[in-house]
Amino acid sequence: MTEKLQKVLARAGKGSRREIEALISQGRVSVNGNVAHLGDRVTGNEQIRVDGHSVETQPQAEIICRVLAYHKPEGEVSTRKDPEGRPTVFDRLPKLQGARWVAVGRLDVNTSGLLLFTTDGELANRLMHPRHEIDREYAVRVFGEVDEAMLQRLRKGVMLEDGMARFETLKYSGGEGMNHWFHVTLKEGRNREVRRLWESQGVQVSRLIRVRYGKIELPRTLPRGGWAEMPLEQVNYLRREVGLAPEEQSKVDVHATERYKQVAQIRKAVRKHNSRMKSAGTGAAPKKPAPARPRSTTQRQKRKTRM
Repeated sequence: MTEKLQKVLARAGKGSRREIEALISQGRVSVNGNVAHLGDRVTGNEQIRVDGHSVETQPQAEIICRVLAYHKPEGEVSTRKDPEGRPTVFDRLPKLQGARWVAVGRLDVNTSGLLLFTTDGELANRLMHPRHEIDREYAVRVFGEVDEAMLQRLRKGVMLEDGMARFETLKYSGGEGMNHWFHVTLKEGRNREVRRLWESQGVQVSRLIRVRYGKIELPRTLPRGGWAEMPLEQVNYLRREVGLAPEEQSKVDVHATERYKQVAQIRKAVRKHNSRMKSAGTGAAPKKPAPARPRSTTQRQKRKTRM
C-alpha cells in the first residue's frame, strides 16, 4: 500500500503537509537518491532524505498521536528559531526521538495563553484549516472608549485589509476607567485578527490571552511556560473535529492520580529554564545564594527557649 510522500513525512514530524509540499517543490526532498516531485507516492520502505538528511519513517499503525497544551508567556515567538535571538515556544517542550512537535497555529510575540502542539502533522494541518471552523476564545483587555455601536459593528463584520472579519461572540467582562475586559471568539486564525478588529474601532489591545481552543481550555493550574500532555479523550476529540480516525493508545498514564504534571515541578522547570536562558544571554553564570550566617550561641539558646 502506498501513501503520498508529504503525508509520510508529516507523520515523521517534518512539518505540516503544506510545509512539506513547499520543500518538495524546492527540490529539497529525495527518494532513493532521486529528487522527489509533488504527487509521488511511497511505501515507507524507501530511503527518504530531506536536505540530505535521512528520515526515519514509521507505518501509520505504529505512530501514537500526542498533543500538548502549552501556556505561552508574552515575549516568546512562535517559530523554531528567531534571527533576533528571542526565546521561542519550542524551547521548553519535551525532547522527542524520531518525531517533532508541530505547532497548531501561532500566537504573536505579545499574546499569551493556550497553544497546542502535536506530533501529527496531518492533525495540525487540519486543525489550522478554516473549513473546520474550530472556535478560539480570547480574553482581551482594551484601552479606550467603547460604546454599543462599536460592539455591534464588531459582531456584524468589519472590512480589514484581507477581507471581512467579525467576532462570533463578544461579551463584556468588566474593567475600570479606560481599561475594559472582553471575551471574544473567532472561527479562524488570521494574523493578528483580534488586535486588528479592535484597532479598526480606534481602541488599542493592551492584553491578549487565548483561553480556549475548541473544547480544550487552558488549564488553570498550568503556569506560564508550562506544558501538559493531553489524555486520549481530548486527543480523540480533536481528531473527530477534523475527520481523523481515533487513536487507541496514549503516552499519558490513565492510572495516575494527577492528569497534569505537578504544578511545583512545572514551576521549578520554568524557573530553571529562565535562569539558563538569562545566563546564556549575558554570558554570566547564575548567582549562587549567599550562605546562611551561623547563629550565635545566645541566639540558639533564645530559639530553644521559645520552642
